[in-house]
Amino acid sequence: MVRARKPATVRFTDDGIVPNHPRWPLVIHRNAVHFSDPYDPATIIDTLFSGNGWGRSWRDTVYDFVHYHSQTHEAMGVARGEATIEFGGIKGRRLKVRAGDVAVLPAGTGHRLIDASRNFLVVGAYPPEGAYDECTDTRDLAEARKRIARVKKPPCDPVQGKKGGIATLWKL
Repeated sequence: MVRARKPATVRFTDDGIVPNHPRWPLVIHRNAVHFSDPYDPATIIDTLFSGNGWGRSWRDTVYDFVHYHSQTHEAMGVARGEATIEFGGIKGRRLKVRAGDVAVLPAGTGHRLIDASRNFLVVGAYPPEGAYDECTDTRDLAEARKRIARVKKPPCDPVQGKKGGIATLWKL
């Protein structure tokens, strides 16, 4: 059910509010997962992620306020519907995502939901190393930048495993 596709990348710079990642881009796997009955789309994405070592999954929407994670990377797979998500903070880019798309956000990448269909559902997951945190303002920005720089590159991409995606696009 996984489609071999060349992922797209988008780089963001530190805008003084959202640090974004200093070296690694956002990776978007467009139309990476094909859903077919009778399988639940969220279960398919969750299984794909866990098979590539990404866990601690959740199912929901995306917060509608700018936030980022300074101690872990995040994968977000769209199981149902479509949405516009702002990546990189308010000075970043608004990207449309739809069922089957997967976004891989390096630590520090700002994101927020702008608009979504009623049935929009995301499956999120994290690599084995790192701790979840939610940064929403600039009070701890200097320390957050230090934490982001220490987050290690995961051994596998949540979609393409060891052979593609962040495994080849995120250079040390």
